[in-house]
Amino acid sequence: MASAGASCGSPVCLQRGAILVYVLCLLVVILLLGISAAQMALLGEKAARGERDRHIAFQAAEEALMDAQNDIEGLPGAPGRSSLFAPGSAAGFTVGCGDGGELGLCLPAEKGAPALWLSMELGGAEAASGSDGNRAVPYGRFTGAAMQTGQGFLPFRRPRYIIELLPFHLPGEEAGAVIGSLATGNYLYRVTAIGFGAQDSTQVVLQSYYRKQVAGAGP
Repeated sequence: MASAGASCGSPVCLQRGAILVYVLCLLVVILLLGISAAQMALLGEKAARGERDRHIAFQAAEEALMDAQNDIEGLPGAPGRSSLFAPGSAAGFTVGCGDGGELGLCLPAEKGAPALWLSMELGGAEAASGSDGNRAVPYGRFTGAAMQTGQGFLPFRRPRYIIELLPFHLPGEEAGAVIGSLATGNYLYRVTAIGFGAQDSTQVVLQSYYRKQVAGAGP
């Protein structure tokens, strides 16, 4: 009497087994594609966060450069330390921003030595008095400017800056003149600022050169 069903070794069973293997392989491929897509999405999101954080740090550093300029020039009701940048004065500027001088006011490194802003710990821990060894100026310290930090898409902490005193020689002047013997009109200030992103590890350093215009002086 003939069996109603096909035996396990029949072509029908073999075909069903092949289809099962094919489906399993297809599921594995789909799973791998899904994992790859998820990884790409996570990497893209991480890159976007990093770029956004870098923009936050960049903007904070730009604000610090402007704060340094206001520190030099002074503002109505908030003169900052503009008196220290008076003509003929190099008061407060010290070698390496060392103790005994004004916070963040530095004479340049000696010839042949690395630039001060490269060897200085600009991004060290913030302290209002600078007693932590960091001689950079926290944003708003001398101008009264305020900046919100530490929340959401805001900088992790306030940016900082230093101001270096450099000689500026007009055409025809003696290039070997010593810093401290020149009028302020012949000083050039190199301002180096560091800004922080929403995460402290994201840091951007910007630099500008600023020359204070002396009242009554020509261009």
